[in-house]
Amino acid sequence: MRTLLTLIAATAVVGNIVSCGNDAPPETAAIQHRERMPIMMSHGVSKVISDSGVNRYKMITEEWVMYDQTTPPRHDFLKGILLLRFDNRMQVDMQITADTAYWYDQNLWELRGRVYVNNEASQTSYRSEQLYWDMAKHEFYSNVWMHIVTPEREIQGNRFTSNENMTRYEVIRDKGSLPMPKEEKTQTDTIRKA
Repeated sequence: MRTLLTLIAATAVVGNIVSCGNDAPPETAAIQHRERMPIMMSHGVSKVISDSGVNRYKMITEEWVMYDQTTPPRHDFLKGILLLRFDNRMQVDMQITADTAYWYDQNLWELRGRVYVNNEASQTSYRSEQLYWDMAKHEFYSNVWMHIVTPEREIQGNRFTSNENMTRYEVIRDKGSLPMPKEEKTQTDTIRKA
């Protein structure tokens, strides 16, 4: 019996010696080009963004990739994005959609591909293939073809700058149409007949 206990104890000691060889984690090659590696990747995201404790925006996207080592830090939304802005009563007052978006330093948005902005308060809609939104300066701008529709007019152009509410804007190289009231139209018709 004593021999059997000695044999079991010896086997346990040998087993412990063999299994405890190296407690260090396995080593891998050093990471090259850290700026190309995302710090986070999320799928199926619906996130509310607050400002001073008040919910101001909601972001919905299929894929969100965050890079912290780029200059400036960048968030990529390569599968499209929907941004909703809330007014003080928590009603959606602006919607923004784009096929692709980049958010630099959590301040400047670059929206690309089928960009659409709809401002409920001013009843203004905007379409383009690219739009920048500077959240710190509260302005939109673009240097590509755009189309904006307000209750009073419809304008197209190649350069666009606007306040965040799209109530004050400048369009360069523009082309547009303004509806003519019926009274003025009648005067023009009378002049042509004379």
